[in-house]
Amino acid sequence: MTNVLILGGTGWLSGRVARAWTDAGASVTCLARGGRSAPEGAELVIADRADADAYDAVATREWDEIVEISSIPEHVEPAVKALSGRTKHWTYVSSLSVYATNDEVGADESAPLSEPAEPGDEYDYSRAKAAAEASVRSAFGERAAIVRPGLIVGPGDPTDRFGYWVSRLALAGDQDVLAPALAGLHAQVIDVDDLAEFIVAGGAQQWHGVANAIGETMPLADLLAHARAIAAHTGRIVEADDDWLIAHDVEYWMGPRSLPLWLPRDMAGFSTRSNAAYRTAGGQLRDVADTLDRTLADERARGLGRDRRSGLTRAEEEELLAELAG
Repeated sequence: MTNVLILGGTGWLSGRVARAWTDAGASVTCLARGGRSAPEGAELVIADRADADAYDAVATREWDEIVEISSIPEHVEPAVKALSGRTKHWTYVSSLSVYATNDEVGADESAPLSEPAEPGDEYDYSRAKAAAEASVRSAFGERAAIVRPGLIVGPGDPTDRFGYWVSRLALAGDQDVLAPALAGLHAQVIDVDDLAEFIVAGGAQQWHGVANAIGETMPLADLLAHARAIAAHTGRIVEADDDWLIAHDVEYWMGPRSLPLWLPRDMAGFSTRSNAAYRTAGGQLRDVADTLDRTLADERARGLGRDRRSGLTRAEEEELLAELAG
């Protein structure tokens, strides 16, 4: 039987990875702080990764695969030191945010990375992921899998970014929905289940390399058209230009009072990364309509009008639409 250790395993992505491994018949152990259950069939080892003895309970065992997801370098480096000699294969889930710039369309895995974070630095996600990758490379060289997902989407997304659009269009029904000026904007996403399956397949095959785990680039307007069809929205999508939105305190990308997936125009490379290595390594990409359909079902179950971590409230949106209409 394949013995798999997930450093995490109780969160959104890591939980799906743990479930996919158990479904594949592996013996799965999740090391996490507790407070959330491990997937059914997986063992939960409770440990605080800030503690010096965090890995004592798992460092005496032999593993076929270890999956690490953390973006905290002070957690990743000790884990690598404690466990690298105990596993046949290591998968580190990094991020497309690890790259230093986002201005080159079609950039691949050879693009420059951010400068790795140093101990004591103010937290910076990009530099933290770069430091974590460096720790993995120092132990494994080219023998580890480094997976760099982009925007992870699908049911259960805790960030509320991708689901905002199909949810809002369904909530609005025959009423208008506010969007940024769509010309020239793109989206690039990866379904959480496609990503989990890729991580598990790579671990099973002991695949070594680096891959941008992301879907095909598509115009944001096309994504919203798919979302409208899934949501049966019959109102208008009303576009506002960037300067008007910024002047009205609407934020880019994510967070409260934002329009999710909207990015500054000088970040053309962010949603246009090459996914050739991912596809060559066997990565699958389901139709975005399937992802939207499953996401809407999840959004309906959680409540279309619920408080969200990202996006405009419907009241904020209606106020902005009224001002646009003059």
